[in-house]
Parts: sequence; structure tokens; C-alpha cells
Amino acid sequence: MKKKGLIVVSNYYEHISDNLLKSCILTLKKNKYIFDVKTVSGSLEVPTLISYFIKKKKYNFYIALGCIIQGKTPHFDFISNAIVNSLLSLSISSGKPVTNGIITSLNYKQAVERSGKLKSKNKGTEAANAAISLLKHI
Repeated sequence: MKKKGLIVVSNYYEHISDNLLKSCILTLKKNKYIFDVKTVSGSLEVPTLISYFIKKKKYNFYIALGCIIQGKTPHFDFISNAIVNSLLSLSISSGKPVTNGIITSLNYKQAVERSGKLKSKNKGTEAANAAISLLKHI
């Protein structure tokens, strides 16, 4: 039986998140994984929801999707660092794969490129492939 995962996606930049999610889903389905999808309003909320479901012990892996675009304040750095550290900490402490498909970019154009139709450049595909790779060892 294939392991079941949870994709948590921030819809703050909806167009970008939709592309990430579609690509992630395609990759998981191609590899015959089952999953649920939950949506939150911003990327900072993604680790919180993943943490909640890790405690429920319902899923074998977790994928974080979203987008953060740098503005004119240091807010970008604080949010990006907090998310990366939280996701890594959750993965290590739970022993469950928690992969990061949250784009951090300097501008909207870069974010669109990283969520585009080219599977090799899509961060959603990368996050799904990272989870699949980890699951082979767990």
C-alpha cells in the first residue's frame, strides 16, 4: 500500500500556488501516491497546519507549497527563514518527510518562472520528488 501524504498550500499568490499544486499533484499521481490537500491564506501558516496534522499521525509525508516575494522591508527574510527552519524542525522531530515547495523570489517574474509549466523548473514538482525520494528510505 502506498503511503498517504498531505499537501498544504498557501493561496496568497493564487496563480502561482495553483501552478505549484497542479505540478505537485501530477507528480504524486504519476507515482501512485495518495494525498489530501489543505489550503491556508499565507505561507507562514503552512508549518502550523503541518504541525497540527503531524500530531494527528494521519499522514506519512507532508509537502509545503506557496510563494513569498521580496518587498522593500526585511519582512521577506524573517518570514522565509522562519518557514524553512520550522519545516526542517518538523521533519526532523517527527521523523516524517516534510518537503519545502515554497518559492522565495526577488520579484513576481521569478516566482512565475519557478511555478511554470516546465516540470524541471516547477518547485511543486521538486517538492513532490523530494518527498518520494525520502519515502524510499523510510
